[in-house]
Amino acid sequence: MSPPAATSQARSIAAFILVTLIWGSTWLVIKDQISAVPPAWAVTWRFALAALGMFLLALVRREALLLSREGMLLALPMGLFQFFANFQFVYQAEHYITSGLVAVLFALLMVPNALMARIFVKAEVSGRFIAGSAVALVGIALLLLHEYRAAPGGGGSVLIGTALTCCAILSASSANVMQATETARRQSVVVLIAWAMVFGTLADAVFAWFVAGPPVIDTSPRQLAGLAYLAIVGSVVTFPLYFALIRDWGPGKAAYNSVAVPVVAMALSTLFEGYRWSALAIGGAVLAMIGLLIALSGRK
Repeated sequence: MSPPAATSQARSIAAFILVTLIWGSTWLVIKDQISAVPPAWAVTWRFALAALGMFLLALVRREALLLSREGMLLALPMGLFQFFANFQFVYQAEHYITSGLVAVLFALLMVPNALMARIFVKAEVSGRFIAGSAVALVGIALLLLHEYRAAPGGGGSVLIGTALTCCAILSASSANVMQATETARRQSVVVLIAWAMVFGTLADAVFAWFVAGPPVIDTSPRQLAGLAYLAIVGSVVTFPLYFALIRDWGPGKAAYNSVAVPVVAMALSTLFEGYRWSALAIGGAVLAMIGLLIALSGRK
């Protein structure tokens, strides 16, 4: 590997780790947010603020704030899939199942990402990726079994929450694959995300008004701090890094951060919520990490 290529790979790995750590921490904050504000409005406020932050980031980078016509036509469905449907499903799911279970289920994102990328953008899938994914899926299954047993809402709630999370996964995967297209590669990552957030926020607001009534916001310092963290750190910082990873590594490989995220979320839950690890959870976390290392060690 040449020095420039090695430097680029090192930056990608650093971005992967940073995104994983940040998104692993957001589950706790989301849980706190929806305890005070209807989920639909919580999503709306998050991406309204995040869109503003993304445009400010574009200004700092001295990038033009307008997209081409093809860019706008891409930003619209991206916003609807990523910043509307995906997050509305996720926030609603956390009303039925624990944030840990939602995080574990989201680890399955790598599967539709890899399959859809293969179908729509002809992305290659290596033998190492397939082998690593198989190992990781066994780990995810163990984590899922542990969370299912610990879920307080009963089987019906678990099924509803699982169905909502699966819808979120498919929505996120659709947006991820769009980011890997040649049209997306011709656009600025930051500006494309900014406009996608605008379209997503508009859809969020209409949906929130329809299902939850007029706008609701909690202005307590704790809630505003949580909102700022989710919007700025959990969105403005992470989404450009993650979408750049999709362009560099492909949707399947980039989605492997979703395998590590629940382990980070569960580790933080141990510190802040008294989460108790079982043999199933430990075994699942170890297998998920081994699978991740196998898959990411491949060249494709």
